[in-house]
Amino acid sequence: MAFLPDEARSLPPPPLLNKGSVWLAFAGWMAALIDNSFNQRPVFRSGLHRQILLATVGWFVGYQLVKRTEYIHAKVDRELFEYMRHHPEDFKAAGT
Repeated sequence: MAFLPDEARSLPPPPLLNKGSVWLAFAGWMAALIDNSFNQRPVFRSGLHRQILLATVGWFVGYQLVKRTEYIHAKVDRELFEYMRHHPEDFKAAGT
């Protein structure tokens, strides 16, 4: 993906069924249904190909956003642990 650096490849991929994918797939499907409604077509029966397409696009975008989010969280964790390793005096065990 264009907005993920190569170092993100070392992370395990997120599950296909995740919150971001499901929500954005649902949003894409609802966008197709709302478009049908605004254009006074049968809401569920008209444009099934658009419904499937927009749900698939939403699923893909949601998956990529979850992937990017996991990369950003991993990067922050790595930087935090690196800081803790270089400054152990700031992170003494409790009770000592």
